Amino acid sequence: MSAMAHEPLAQEEALLEGFLALDTPEGFRAELIEGEIGVTPPPDGDHEDYFSAIVEQVFTRSTTRMRASGNKGLKVPRGGLCPKNHLIPDATFAPAEARLFRGAEPWMPCEGVAMVVEVTSTKPDSHRKSKRHCYALGGIPLYLLVDRDNASVTLFSDPEDDEYRQADMRPFGKPVKLPEPFSFWLETDELT
Repeated sequence: MSAMAHEPLAQEEALLEGFLALDTPEGFRAELIEGEIGVTPPPDGDHEDYFSAIVEQVFTRSTTRMRASGNKGLKVPRGGLCPKNHLIPDATFAPAEARLFRGAEPWMPCEGVAMVVEVTSTKPDSHRKSKRHCYALGGIPLYLLVDRDNASVTLFSDPEDDEYRQADMRPFGKPVKLPEPFSFWLETDELT
């Protein structure tokens, strides 16, 4: 293999090494998406209110007992539109009996994750596009996007490669059906 062939791999490894060594300010979080490092500030109150309304419903209305993690680091496989990514969803859900989070490394694989949730903030396009492609590539069955700018909730499902084949968008105030293992209608009235 030539020196030029090693150069992109060495650059990626150096970027990942630098990313993992970041010392972000307290309360901030860093993500590596499509080869770019992004640092986001702590969420505002509306973001947290939307997040809480969804988490509460998942815990009280799901037919399967769930565990959740806020800001859990996920490793997304390399390929498609997501080369070597490390993502941090606002919420990650998995069935309780899987005990997916117990003993997990700070950056865990996506296997076993039932749904991730993102509430748009300072970089909404990364939630709408980049993260959507990455979560699909990771094989995460459900991606729930709360888009504050568009006053809508979209449930992406049926991942194939780096895209979801189904998208059910509802305006705030209209419920969206969460399929198994959740099996309930998520009310969005509190998001208006």
